[in-house]
Amino acid sequence: MVLKKKKEIQVDAFFLDRQQLEKLQTFSKDEEQNLASLLLHCAQLSNGIQQIQCIKQIIPLVKKMDQNSACDPMVKACLDILGETYFSLDVKNPLKKVLASSLNSLPEEFMTLAVQSFVCCLREELKIRDVYLYRKVLDNLASCMEDFSLGRASIKNLFEEVLQFLQKSLFDIQEENRKNNGNHIVQTQLMHDLLIAIKISMMLVQKLQENIQGSLWKHCESFVWQSMCSLLKSSANFLVDATLLQTVQTTSGLAVILFTKAMYEPVEELPSMISDLLLGSVKQAAMPVWFVSNCGTLCTEELPDSVRLFLCHGALAMLEWKDGSMGEKGEKLLLDIASVLLSLSSELKESSMATSLSRILVIWTTSALATLVSGSPDLKIKLNGNSDVIGKLLEYIYTHWEHPLDAVRHQTKLIFRNLLQIHRSTITGSNEKSDPFFARLIKRLLSLEWHVKGKYASLACLVECVGTESILQLDRTIPVQILDVMNDQSLAPYASDLLETMFTNHKAHFALSFQESTWIDQWHDIWVSPLLLILCEGNHDQTTYIIDYYLPKLLKCSPDSLNYMIRILQVSADANLGSGSTRGALGALMACLRTARAHGHLELASIMGNGLVSTECIKQGLVHQHNQVCIDALGLLCETHRSTEIVSMEEMQLIQFFIMYNLNSQSPSVRQQIVSLLRKLFCRIQESSQVLYKLEQNKTKQEVLENSTERHPLGILQQYKDFLSSVCDRLFEALFPGSSHPTRFSALTILGSVAEIFSFPKGQAQVFQLDQVMDSTRIQTLIQCLASTFEEVKVLAFGLLMKLCNVAFNLQDSADLALLFQAAMDLSTSTKPYDCVTASYLLNFLIHHKGLQHICLEKWVEHSPQIDEDTSVSTVEKNTLAVIKLLLVNVEEEILQARKSLLQAAASFPMYGRVRCITGALQQLPFNNLTLVAEWKEMVTRLILMSYKLSAVVSPVVQSSSPEGLIPMDSDSESTGRLKMILSEIQPQDTNDYFIQAKILKEHCKVESEKLDDQRPMESICSEIRGKERQTCDVTAQMVLVCCWRSMKEVSLLLGTLCKLLPSQAASEPSDGLITVEQVKNIGDYFKHHLLQSRHRGAFELAYAGFVQLTEMLSRCNSESLRKMPEQWLSCVLEEIKSCDPSSTLCATRRSAGIPFYIQALLASEPKKSKTDLLKMAMKELISLAAPLNESLSVIPQVHALNILRALFRDTRLGENIMPYVADGIQAAILGFVSPVWAVRNSSTLLFSALITRIFGVKRGKDENSKKNRYC
Repeated sequence: MVLKKKKEIQVDAFFLDRQQLEKLQTFSKDEEQNLASLLLHCAQLSNGIQQIQCIKQIIPLVKKMDQNSACDPMVKACLDILGETYFSLDVKNPLKKVLASSLNSLPEEFMTLAVQSFVCCLREELKIRDVYLYRKVLDNLASCMEDFSLGRASIKNLFEEVLQFLQKSLFDIQEENRKNNGNHIVQTQLMHDLLIAIKISMMLVQKLQENIQGSLWKHCESFVWQSMCSLLKSSANFLVDATLLQTVQTTSGLAVILFTKAMYEPVEELPSMISDLLLGSVKQAAMPVWFVSNCGTLCTEELPDSVRLFLCHGALAMLEWKDGSMGEKGEKLLLDIASVLLSLSSELKESSMATSLSRILVIWTTSALATLVSGSPDLKIKLNGNSDVIGKLLEYIYTHWEHPLDAVRHQTKLIFRNLLQIHRSTITGSNEKSDPFFARLIKRLLSLEWHVKGKYASLACLVECVGTESILQLDRTIPVQILDVMNDQSLAPYASDLLETMFTNHKAHFALSFQESTWIDQWHDIWVSPLLLILCEGNHDQTTYIIDYYLPKLLKCSPDSLNYMIRILQVSADANLGSGSTRGALGALMACLRTARAHGHLELASIMGNGLVSTECIKQGLVHQHNQVCIDALGLLCETHRSTEIVSMEEMQLIQFFIMYNLNSQSPSVRQQIVSLLRKLFCRIQESSQVLYKLEQNKTKQEVLENSTERHPLGILQQYKDFLSSVCDRLFEALFPGSSHPTRFSALTILGSVAEIFSFPKGQAQVFQLDQVMDSTRIQTLIQCLASTFEEVKVLAFGLLMKLCNVAFNLQDSADLALLFQAAMDLSTSTKPYDCVTASYLLNFLIHHKGLQHICLEKWVEHSPQIDEDTSVSTVEKNTLAVIKLLLVNVEEEILQARKSLLQAAASFPMYGRVRCITGALQQLPFNNLTLVAEWKEMVTRLILMSYKLSAVVSPVVQSSSPEGLIPMDSDSESTGRLKMILSEIQPQDTNDYFIQAKILKEHCKVESEKLDDQRPMESICSEIRGKERQTCDVTAQMVLVCCWRSMKEVSLLLGTLCKLLPSQAASEPSDGLITVEQVKNIGDYFKHHLLQSRHRGAFELAYAGFVQLTEMLSRCNSESLRKMPEQWLSCVLEEIKSCDPSSTLCATRRSAGIPFYIQALLASEPKKSKTDLLKMAMKELISLAAPLNESLSVIPQVHALNILRALFRDTRLGENIMPYVADGIQAAILGFVSPVWAVRNSSTLLFSALITRIFGVKRGKDENSKKNRYC
């Protein structure tokens, strides 16, 4: 069952200016509708859909007009307005296409007048000189040439002006692109505009060739010739410009060949000239002067590989390969292109280039097929399966069919299929099944191991040529062998596709070969019986993948086979119930039934009614000891082909039976599947209830319902309501205090689905609402779930409370809310991290209460009547500001106390909880819609300063070379000596004598605690919260460390969150934003310092999380100084790594600590579609450092480089862009194995391990068949 949301079509309406409206009002008539009055009415509509309907009435009205009306000034005025409207509309607006479609049907007598109006409008468009407005003109030109006769006629009349505009636009856009070098956002936009301009130029030449054909325009002094030369020159320059996007270069290659083809004479020599270009054998004396002067950069012996590739693409796409129109020279060019492409395959390693090459090879095979239709006998020999060209193509296929890129693997399959067709074209009339080439290929493929993924697609292509029976004659066990391989998910899709091709082809072969249907038993023996055996006795993974990938395809091919499966499995279901490790016949039956029902091959009511499957049988499946059997039985009840199928009473009873026993499943994947299937059931109830409501309202359809079900619509709806109420009762019962995490997770997730699915707009009929079954006890139960030690339970409970927000607050009195607020404040200073998370969720929940200011906050913070009286300020914004102010006051005081005693802070008031609550409150605030901007600007400034102060207190611990053991818990002199050495290194701000001499801390902590209490002012919030009698505290090194690194973590996440405020400000007015450019720069320097200085993994990993948020924002911001910061930071850190400066504070141990994370964040933030210049620069430097040519005095740079490379190769966000450097990385790692320095050998080993994972993927099993070939 697939749930599809209906897409709402939005159409922007057009509006006319005052002058146009007055003109229409002048010609419109009240007594009858004319063209002017229709357009006036259309312009006054504010709905785009209604305007479309109105525009469709124009042509019928015009056709009713008299032929002499063409001279009517009203018609001229209306056509002028239509032209202006057409060119003002956005290219994606459906109104533009509707208007063009209508005007295509304009009567002939009005066409001349319409062309004049459109020519006038287009001429005005071509006068635009703003580079950033060129795109709109280009889009209009493209629209005019696409199935719009009036538009093409207008361009034809203004052909020279259009050519002139295109020349200017190409030049101006390229110049503007150069001026904005470094501004990736503007450059990307300009390069896309440039791409469109090149495409429009090509369309102009292709669709309006009558304007440039003949010999007159080819005179060197004609304007058209000079314009064509200019376009050719620009295209050639773009083709060799490596700074442009690859799509621009590719399109330029097409344009160069197209323009040359239009200009070159004699045309018969064109293939030879292109061959010379590609092979680097150009003799400029033999080339036309105009070509050398405009494309001189292409007339060299050593063209860049990428340029040769794009020229090959251009030749294949722009030349005519059908009907042998280019003769023998065309055939030679075809073979030369193949030679060039195959030679480039070993040179072009970059992912985008490798993808382009594979795609161009597919085009070559298609062109070869077209040429062979009327090709010479000599060409058929040269393209025969035994030829050198086909042999090299097969080598390419064998080396690329397991390429890391999906696109390359897919193109390789297409190349192989076309290659087989090419060979078939060369042996027309021969017996394909006995052809030696096909026989040799089959033998080679079958000899390969089944874990080779390319084997499957290639065999499927061969099946299409020679048939399944020919392959089965070689080995009848092939279907069983393929099914055995399907215990590996990476191979299962390939195996199932091959099996589908084979059994479909085999069934068609049997149907043609045998007149009677007796062949079906033989077909079942080959394709169905092995399947059933594995489903009953196979291991979990194998059966799962077969059910997911193979079974649906088998049932689609032969739905009648389901009866055969049920009959076989029913016989042994009672005897073979399965176990915890195998499904047994019962499990196999559930799987087959579920799949069949989900794909529409069976009705559950029919099989239960005729006794094929009993209710007891399904119940056995619902409580089976094998988890997947339970899931399949549940799926049988929940998944249907139609989302509006009515849920029967039997199904509802079985669902309740299932929920009773399966909420506490220990497997996360099983819980997720249960939730997903029940969600489908709830969606089905919701969809079918809407149908039932409509049937109840429409009494004329009552008979239809009586025919489809015996139950009355209102009766079914009541059963739905009772069922959902019963389910909710059971779920809330499961949330009792002390219930297990799995039970809570399942119950809360299912309740969340119910709340989401059954939330209807007002006025719509509602079968059920969760609000109706809520009471104060259940709200209290959900609030208690926030105290769970598992954060995912907190998230689910909080999400559910937000959906029931109004009900929850109505059922809680002021005293309860005040207690909740007090509890949240207390928990925010707990030494247990999960208590701080609870506090954050509690505060986020209470922030939505309108009366929070009066109930809870008045006694904590100073009240602002002005803010309270301002009705334009949202409740969430007011409350969030007040809560953050309160938390900030607390944490600022606690930082002061921590400066006096970090030990006391770690034991009594760790500050990270407060900061966590501040970050949580900020994250749910709508920053784009704030009213109290001045207050928030002040708050952001205070938060940043607080973050720096807190970091200064705790950073000495996490930046220590030994942060894990900073406080010795004994008094021996050796430990004291080590401690003094550490303290002299880090110079902590803590001034008490715990950092000066080692002591047993129990008694001393108690005394210090009392002193601190005496020193605090009475109005202190901290003293109010912790004014109770103190317990004796033991402070351990671990407590201090946890306090410090968690504080660093929360500070980093807070600063990362604050950085996201920058894009909300106007680029021209930095002062209008909540955070200034200078503050962002300071935050960047902060992250840089701590990532490069921290030694504790928890600290720098979580500083990295905040730094990633910053770098991603910097890559998108408008400020040039901010946008260039990542590049500057990267250059600086690489220089520091290379310098080997003894005074450098970079950590060479702990796998270079935070340095790899720092560089990862800088490189991963680059725009995905950019040239990845930072990655290329970094990889070049790092590879040279990791594998130095000369042994330097210091090996620290090499260790850093190896550690950084390891992190980069493990980073999935770099994806395909990192693959070209894998070979160099392997080389550096292997060379590092022989280093005499242990640190280099260790880092090299780690790098090698990361590279093996990147190349082959994670090995999930112990046998060879489980090999993975996907990078992480």
